[in-house]
Amino acid sequence: MWKGSFQSIFGRVIKEMTEQTGLSEGDYGVLDRLALLGNGSLRQQELADSMDWDKSRLSHHLTRMEKRGLVMRKPLQSDRGIQVVITSAGQSILDEARPVVSQAIRKHFLDQLTAQDIESITKLAERTRTAHSSEGS
Repeated sequence: MWKGSFQSIFGRVIKEMTEQTGLSEGDYGVLDRLALLGNGSLRQQELADSMDWDKSRLSHHLTRMEKRGLVMRKPLQSDRGIQVVITSAGQSILDEARPVVSQAIRKHFLDQLTAQDIESITKLAERTRTAHSSEGS
């Protein structure tokens, strides 16, 4: 039930983002990770790992994104790795997409919650966070 609900909501969010910005789910994932995890650039392998994609899938996707001017790849000086860098066009479209995604999440999920729902979710999140942090002790 949870998984189906999540997939339904997520699908609607992605659909709105794609319709309004032209970005696919994968495009947004790449750009968002480059901006948040790497301050604009990441090693290609780190990016693949963060997306749980194999190298081949990411490489093909990056080729399509490069053709659209959203990212560029360059060899690392220190070793045989590849650095993936967000371009100014990629950053601009990411900046355009973020509020679209936020509004869609609000519309399709948050606005559906009652005050009681939010209280229950908050309590559950706190309980699971506390349980998880005590496991690590």
